[in-house]
Amino acid sequence: MIPRVPRLSSLWVRGTSASSAGATPAVGDVGRPWPSESQTARTSVQTSRVWRGGVGSARAGSLLAGAVRITAWIGRSHAPWSASGSWVRETAREAIMKKPRAAVGSRCRKRASSQEGREKCARSSAQAKPSAPNAGLARRQEEVELQASVSPYHLFRDTAEVTVFRESLLSWYDREKRDLPWRRQAEGEVDPDRRAYAVWVSEVMLQQTQVATVINYYTRWMQKWPTLQDLASASLEEVNQLWAGLGYYSRGRRLLQGARKVVEELGGHMPRTAETLQQLLPGVGRYTAGAIASIAFGQATGVVDGNVVRVLCRVRAIGADPSSTLVSQQLWSLAQQLVDPTRPGDFNQAAMDLGATVCTPQRPLCSQCPLQSLCRARQRVEREQLSASQSLPGSADVEECAPNTGQCQLCTPPTEPWDQSLGVANFPRKASRKSLREECSATCVLEQPRALGGARILLVQRPNSGLLAGLWEFPSVTMEPSEQCQGKALLQELQNWAGPLPATRLQHLGQVVHIFSHIKLIYQVYGLALEGQTPVTDTPPGARWLTREEFHTAAVSTAMKKVFRVYEGQRPGTCKGSRRATPSSRKKPSPGQQVLDSLFRPHIRTDTPSLKIAAQ
Repeated sequence: MIPRVPRLSSLWVRGTSASSAGATPAVGDVGRPWPSESQTARTSVQTSRVWRGGVGSARAGSLLAGAVRITAWIGRSHAPWSASGSWVRETAREAIMKKPRAAVGSRCRKRASSQEGREKCARSSAQAKPSAPNAGLARRQEEVELQASVSPYHLFRDTAEVTVFRESLLSWYDREKRDLPWRRQAEGEVDPDRRAYAVWVSEVMLQQTQVATVINYYTRWMQKWPTLQDLASASLEEVNQLWAGLGYYSRGRRLLQGARKVVEELGGHMPRTAETLQQLLPGVGRYTAGAIASIAFGQATGVVDGNVVRVLCRVRAIGADPSSTLVSQQLWSLAQQLVDPTRPGDFNQAAMDLGATVCTPQRPLCSQCPLQSLCRARQRVEREQLSASQSLPGSADVEECAPNTGQCQLCTPPTEPWDQSLGVANFPRKASRKSLREECSATCVLEQPRALGGARILLVQRPNSGLLAGLWEFPSVTMEPSEQCQGKALLQELQNWAGPLPATRLQHLGQVVHIFSHIKLIYQVYGLALEGQTPVTDTPPGARWLTREEFHTAAVSTAMKKVFRVYEGQRPGTCKGSRRATPSSRKKPSPGQQVLDSLFRPHIRTDTPSLKIAAQ
């Protein structure tokens, strides 16, 4: 006969709740929601809700786990409760006698001298609430559901395949890796913080930007700010000035914020793991954190960027939308399974290099690929070619992909038939592009040709948040595309910055179309030259007059440089003259730059770099 369970449950819950001095138990003798272990074991979500407000959510997880075990044990045996009763009493006694946890502040003070302590303190202060005790359970459940919907055809089923993948890719990388400045910087750096900083800057710059474009920016950046401490002491104006033309200007701003946080809050030491990098540094996401941790610190963590997505989707014939949550999770899981634990940084860079130079979006060089023997996309092409030569209808790999399970979650949708002309480029599936929001802006180049010290043009600073935050631009007003009274509104804006102006000289010169990541912005370009007027010397905060030479080196966006080229080409009034100082006269790229352009241009999704420049 089983004794009364509620009595044991009451003792256990009271003991567990009392393990923190001063804490108010979330459950007690009065109004207990779960009087027995079997009821306590019913749901982890309810447990976390009831425990909310108490201290130490880990104890709720322990209570739940113990209740589940007891309930399962009761189901298997009806033996007397003497043994389990002793265990419950001992557990309660240990909880009651356990010393209360120290406050977060005291823990931080004790561990502040160590790198691990600094990271833990920063995490404790950054996290406003404890993680739910059922978070791990939820993640495991998601993984189980994911695996149940995926055929083994898309996975690596044995260690031999994984070993061949690693060895083949790393051997190829040792022969063919690109000689890039950030790699030389990281390989030759002994100090781990400086090495991590060098990798961090390169990975941020390479987001949505061509390798050939980044090289010069990276070199100038590292010459100006070779260490985290140097960058932390810089101003946002200086960062924007060096970043001008690289696009996605929020990247530079977040690099500056991150460097200041490392210096001021982490004792000048970079976090050492992908998890802490992502948690503690602004603007560092899962990919960037994994890249820094693997390359700089040797952590065996996989990374997934656009190039790696393409490689994995082709090697495992994944035809579903790679931007979907399920496919993205599977790709990260594959990357983690494949990463070489002895050379994780080299492995991740090798996978990215392979996607950039061999497994390209169009016209991939399959004959040069070190993974062609493992590539299911290549196998599919060969089968389709054989079927076509034998006049047999082509068929999807259903018999290998998803036996008896219906449509696999990683397969190409049935609505998208195989395109023989694409070959392996049938993988991955191309995501549908979102339509760009169209906006219109009227902007004016206001010039003082006879200003003291030479001709000057007016620039005003954008707000510190939003698109192109903190950069300088010509005075502008946002307009509706169909609005006709642009000149009047623009003149009013100009007068706010420069005082009374002659409206009759405001001339429309043309338009500039600039594509940001999510906006198509049309600039209606105007020009106004202040001939014969007293030069304006006083300007309100947020405005300044610059010479042409100063304009070319200022923190202005590529869109404003386009606007200025229109003005220089059609300078109004008596300002027409030589175009020798226009930004359109670009210096011819060096031979090395031309080689990099020809080698790496195929893996960029956009045909024109200027069309991808944007700010977040």
